[in-house]
Amino acid sequence: MRILLLEDDSRIARDITATLAAAGYTAEHQTDGEEGWFKGDTEDYDAIILDLGLPMLDGLTILKRWRANGRTMPVLVLTARGSWSERVEGIDSGADDYLPKPFRMEELLARLRAIVRRATGQSSPLLTLGSITLDTRQMRVSLDGVPVNLTPQEYRLFNYLMHHAGRVVPHTELIDHLYEHDSGKDANAIEVLIGRIRRKLGPDVIETRRGFGYIVEAKP
Repeated sequence: MRILLLEDDSRIARDITATLAAAGYTAEHQTDGEEGWFKGDTEDYDAIILDLGLPMLDGLTILKRWRANGRTMPVLVLTARGSWSERVEGIDSGADDYLPKPFRMEELLARLRAIVRRATGQSSPLLTLGSITLDTRQMRVSLDGVPVNLTPQEYRLFNYLMHHAGRVVPHTELIDHLYEHDSGKDANAIEVLIGRIRRKLGPDVIETRRGFGYIVEAKP
């Protein structure tokens, strides 16, 4: 999952980025409101964590511009402002959730998981595919109730496909949402990861649509 973090407090940003990485997310950080607005307006993210008190362009203006331009990615607003009227304005401007500072990282992750689930049509933190269960809270996958040891990258890939079950996900989209923006991206890395997941979870768990991408089909 690819997350954009817009936060100008270096300590808070460092803590959030480390927490996101440990939870299996790929995070990009911006401190400048103008740059952050441009990133969110031109690139695809699974969710955005947006501080309202940004330099150059404040978070509320950024959020209103995104929504006016038809950008629908889920947005979790962070702010040190405590009044209920400001929280209402943020939600009415298009925020999916609101978290006042100071906060616990566990709560941030829980709220982030929730808005990502809602954005992809999932209602439960437990995603199921036949006899396979993916627990987004514990970052664990089990087959017939038995835990399966996936590497962090295998988990991230399978987690992304499970959140988008029933949709063919292009190869390029998987690369963009699994790897750091400026990292080297091996064209064969996705196929290698999928091959490993198939060996652990079954050969038919991920279907290849030649020329289009990959899909996991919802099963009863």
